[in-house]
Amino acid sequence: MAQEQIADLDLQLLKRTLRVTETPCDTQAQVAGRKLKAFCSNDYLGLANHPDLASALAEGAKLYGVGSGASHLISRHSIAHELLEKRLASFQATYIPQARALFFSTGYMANLAAITGLAKLAGRGEVSLYSAKLNHASLIDGVRLASAQTNTAVTLFDHACPSELVELLKADKKPLKIIVTDGVFSTDGDLAPVKELLKIAEQHDALLLIDDAHGFGVLGENGHGILEQEMLFSDRIIYIGTLGKAAGVSGAFICAQDSFIEWLVQKGRPYIYSTATPPSIAHTLLKSLDLIEGEAGSKRRKHLNQLISIWQEEMQFVSRVKVSSCTPIQPVILGSNASALMAAKLLDEAGYWIPAIRPPTVPLGSSRL
Repeated sequence: MAQEQIADLDLQLLKRTLRVTETPCDTQAQVAGRKLKAFCSNDYLGLANHPDLASALAEGAKLYGVGSGASHLISRHSIAHELLEKRLASFQATYIPQARALFFSTGYMANLAAITGLAKLAGRGEVSLYSAKLNHASLIDGVRLASAQTNTAVTLFDHACPSELVELLKADKKPLKIIVTDGVFSTDGDLAPVKELLKIAEQHDALLLIDDAHGFGVLGENGHGILEQEMLFSDRIIYIGTLGKAAGVSGAFICAQDSFIEWLVQKGRPYIYSTATPPSIAHTLLKSLDLIEGEAGSKRRKHLNQLISIWQEEMQFVSRVKVSSCTPIQPVILGSNASALMAAKLLDEAGYWIPAIRPPTVPLGSSRL
């Protein structure tokens, strides 16, 4: 059965193939002995191969070893984890009152924990989830799991038309309502209207969960993310940031008012039942946050924004759709799977690694580079 299903994916030009890299994450990649200019990384500030982070990782391994050995609540909430969580909370303290952070091994786990854990704040059938249609797969799976676990009502909305939410929320009498959205949408590169969504949440007694995976480190004067860029402040915000993209290392975190985080420590199953990330990673991330918030991060964000401006101004297409975006995600929509795969192949032959992005990552008929 599996072979038949894989063959069917191949016929639809939807089969994925792993490519093995032989060099560190950087603008140049070596794949099967060939050097390629890489345009497919989320290492937006170029920190993944930064010598200071490599040194910090080696130092962390000497201090704490290479494994954690247990979950946070059993025995392995290291001083490195504690320091990192306090530093991450300080990044968002200007935007979230009584901010506290919780560190996870991946953004996927953080999203599952946040959505399923918060949905348990009310009784079965007493929660409504409002999820943006183009949310990342991890948010979608978190919403689906919460719905199955707690009989939560789920409504999808178009983030480009947040006014849709107003009428939906007006009629919602549930005691707990949660609006779930990406901060930066990962395949279009546009920003969620978080300021308007927060206003709606405040008017209708809802929480606003923002996954800022592609904004943390990039957006805002200090790289604090979309909350800084939009100058938001509310105890209704549940903020999720990723540490394996602009931060250049690995992991993710949830930041919210202290009581929400304490609830997730008690009820967030992905947190409770996962072995803690090695403390050496947390130690390395402390250095990464120094770089992001300091002069080096400021210079790198300025350079990144210059490159984005050059792309937007100089690249013109006669028959293809170029999406306007102020973020590092710059899609060119080609339509069919065949067109996207052919373009990626031709670019690869010319020395550029720009993979085709196809369904189910993007809607049918909108395959892209």
